[in-house]
Amino acid sequence: MPTHVPVLRDRVLALLAPALDRPGAVAVDATLGLGGHASALLDAHPGLRLVGIDRDPEALRIAGERLAPFGERVSLHRAVYDALPAVLADAGIARVDGVLFDLGVSSLQLDEARRGFAYAQDAPLDMRMSSAGASAADVVNGYSVDELTRVLRDYGEERFARRIAQSIVRARAVEPITSSARLVSLVRDAIPAAARRTGGNPAKRTFQALRIEVNRELAALEAALPAAIDAVRVGGRVVVLSYHSLEDRIVKRFLQAERRGCICPPEAPVCVCGHQPRLRLLSPKGLTPSDAEISANPRARSARLRAAERIAA
Repeated sequence: MPTHVPVLRDRVLALLAPALDRPGAVAVDATLGLGGHASALLDAHPGLRLVGIDRDPEALRIAGERLAPFGERVSLHRAVYDALPAVLADAGIARVDGVLFDLGVSSLQLDEARRGFAYAQDAPLDMRMSSAGASAADVVNGYSVDELTRVLRDYGEERFARRIAQSIVRARAVEPITSSARLVSLVRDAIPAAARRTGGNPAKRTFQALRIEVNRELAALEAALPAAIDAVRVGGRVVVLSYHSLEDRIVKRFLQAERRGCICPPEAPVCVCGHQPRLRLLSPKGLTPSDAEISANPRARSARLRAAERIAA
């Protein structure tokens, strides 16, 4: 079974504990991955029932083996996390006590070269977290210069987005781009030499952008966060681990909006929205890994944890 070190495991457990330490508690691991967080939660709360969601069938298989000792306390579902309401309805669950999101690409996906997620290894240009939908090769070989520029700029925050997009379109006219190594080479050559000397692998932002586009990651997150708050009972908690600024910005803005009362425009003379605060922030500035955890688990380096408790219906 692949090794897996859950990011910020102890802090995730501590933040969810007050909500899960009750008879009949139900938690949702909406990004199950290899089941590291889920296993820790089930160990910490002997009466807990856990619903695990993941779009990746291989991850579900491995997590199922890891969680098999917990028996009927666990139910696993193949879905994207924005399908949370449908998953809970199918499981006959009306309310849950905690929801965990551990966003981004999983250790399994990074470590398997054939999936094409890692820019440091040559592999077919795929990047799908499941077998459904268009692959990264489809995007690279099918999008126009303007569409590729948008993806690289908006999802990779790549300042040389248009140069890279133009280079990709020129190259694919000669031969389709089907491998991660060829894409890395094209990106490197498109970026000015001075810019290549800083910031690590110059293809990192392009690979992030393509992965987000292929898997609809930000759109799914924007739909999943309100669904999670709707699903948790008053007193329940939601914990989110994000790994880049685009994810974290969505999480931060959503939680901040739900902790406020009136959301009318500032120029409104009186409140007409009737919005009431639904959340209490448990980590207002977000939590980051310690130096010791980063040393033990380098993939935790960019993680930021945000958490909130539901305080009103």
